[in-house]
Amino acid sequence: MSTNAVRSIATSVAPVDMKFEIVVIPVSDVSRAKEFYAKLGWRLDADYDNGKDFRVIQFTPPGSGCSVIFGKNVTPAAPGSAQGLYLIVSDIEAARKELLDRGVEVSEVFHNDGVYAGADEPYLFGRVRVSGPDPAHGSYRSFASFRDPDGNGWLFQELTTRLPGRIDPGTTTFASANDLASALRRAEAAHGQHEKRTGQRDENWPDWYAKYMAAEQAGTELPT
Repeated sequence: MSTNAVRSIATSVAPVDMKFEIVVIPVSDVSRAKEFYAKLGWRLDADYDNGKDFRVIQFTPPGSGCSVIFGKNVTPAAPGSAQGLYLIVSDIEAARKELLDRGVEVSEVFHNDGVYAGADEPYLFGRVRVSGPDPAHGSYRSFASFRDPDGNGWLFQELTTRLPGRIDPGTTTFASANDLASALRRAEAAHGQHEKRTGQRDENWPDWYAKYMAAEQAGTELPT
């Protein structure tokens, strides 16, 4: 049993913000990596080269608050050793199609059916990749993967409704116009079922949409 005392922290003290904003990925050919990440459609934020022994490049995926950095003499990690880099998307089929249209090789969409031990490449739900999206289209449950030229591994994960406590329930935000459009489509489909149940047209559909979208994002009970 440890004898180290754990000091308590007053809960009345607001925690210091710690924003996770940078992931450093190891590459062997900086220019080739730059070409690949530009091909993905990511925003180029910086490319600094001292002309001798140091170069750093930063890209940011669309709608992301976190960026990636790679370059020369920026990490001791072996090229291609970064694995399990997750990109959260609201429509995995659309995200996959966009990369395919850009000429990037992407795996088929896959999910987990409750078996975790297997021979497939590991991801959040173990080592069994079942072909196709999650049959129930559950949030967090569908994936697709791709790699950069060095083999650094990326995965799309489809997320439409966050688990409770993941975000501030009093704040509803969307990272991009595509995310907002996807949320509107889901609200429209749910509202159609709502009108079928009530048997009448809902004149206050904008309010219903707003409540549905806010609840979906916060992970609280959805209106019916």
